[in-house]
Amino acid sequence: MTADGTQAQRDDMVTDEDVAAAGRMLEFISSCPSMFHTAHEIARRLDDAGFTRLYEGDAWDVRPGSCCYVARNGSSVVAFKVGERAASPEGLHFQLTAAHGDSPTFKVKSVPVVDGPEGALCLDTEPYGGMIDYSWFDRPLSLAGRVLVQRGDKVESRLVSLEQPIAMIPSLAIHLDRGVNDGFAPNRATDLCPMVSAGRMDAAGFEALVADAAGTRPEEVLARDLFLVNLQKGCVWGAAQEFVSAPRLDDLMCVFASLEAFLAARNPGSVNVFCCFDNEEVGSNTKQGAMSTLLRDVLVRTVEALGMGAEEYRRALAKSMLVSCDNAHAVHPNRPEKHDQKNRCRLNGGLAVKEAANQHYCTDAFSRAAFVAVCRRASVPLQTFANRSDMAGGSTLGNLSNIQASMHAVDVGCPQLAMHSAFETAGTRDVGLATRALQAFFEADLHIHEADSVSFA
Repeated sequence: MTADGTQAQRDDMVTDEDVAAAGRMLEFISSCPSMFHTAHEIARRLDDAGFTRLYEGDAWDVRPGSCCYVARNGSSVVAFKVGERAASPEGLHFQLTAAHGDSPTFKVKSVPVVDGPEGALCLDTEPYGGMIDYSWFDRPLSLAGRVLVQRGDKVESRLVSLEQPIAMIPSLAIHLDRGVNDGFAPNRATDLCPMVSAGRMDAAGFEALVADAAGTRPEEVLARDLFLVNLQKGCVWGAAQEFVSAPRLDDLMCVFASLEAFLAARNPGSVNVFCCFDNEEVGSNTKQGAMSTLLRDVLVRTVEALGMGAEEYRRALAKSMLVSCDNAHAVHPNRPEKHDQKNRCRLNGGLAVKEAANQHYCTDAFSRAAFVAVCRRASVPLQTFANRSDMAGGSTLGNLSNIQASMHAVDVGCPQLAMHSAFETAGTRDVGLATRALQAFFEADLHIHEADSVSFA
């Protein structure tokens, strides 16, 4: 079904442009093996586009026409473009997208290795987020994240990505577990320890491997945030090239689409804002998560740097709108009964507007109508998504970020299969369709009056 409840018109033909957009997304995902690399890659692209980095500990110089960004913890980024006509108390408002740069995986503990039988060496890991555990077995794995290094009187953060297969979580042979196909619930403390050596490497050798990747010596490494990385390459596939699969599609697909839209859009009447938050998969309740003060701090300081104050900030929020971008569940070809009969979305049908009566999604009638109107104006298709009424759904960024900076907000996402698997699948066309929808939002100068009306300049 479409987002406005009408029957969707099928247009599934995958074009060369669709494949090219999906290819660009796969390149982006490949450069983002951890949330720290995602923030770094976003910053690199913003730098290339002429944006100025602002630091939270410095004074800010922001003017009409400014293009700036802020990073926190090296893992979250908020960027903004001040329209030339936006910096007045009457016209000031924000049009924002928010996605998240983290994905479910396993984090290596501070004491990283444990001795196994017969000289084997395994990594001591714990789950980060709610992944599908079995999808991580029997895959070549690597490590990526950040390492804190001391050089003299200075401690500095360095990105690390080993980029080579160094670990694997081996399955137990069916001969030793005859009931494995009847049901398998791996124990995360025993069954999911990646093997890194059969006897040739000890704990000191592993420490040296990580230190070498950081360009330092083991004794100079003070701390690490390292995560398992699935090294399987993303690809466009299918006889008609309908599918795109990769690790971390949730939510780097939305990060990519919203960033592309943000960079391409021009809107002199609005302050356009792009957000990529860390820690959504573990609740967002961190100093750099969607529930932190990061977004509010950036918006408040932007208003202050433009010569206005608390009154103008509150007035601006009342006239602002957020599009929370986090992928949605496409109808599964083998388990359609797991989806709502009518409020369901499919691959290659465009962004899905997500709604839940319990407000785990922030969509309401006003925000849905505003976003549908924007996309209809741009001739971009939308779909609708809601969970089955007897199944609990998840929550995402919109309702959490609204705790700190309350404004009209709608939840959307690209339809995908196998969410939280080590290798996920989406529709090739949906990369470009999502980008077009979000660019249309950024370019539509919204004039919101309470929850009564919205018009487009």
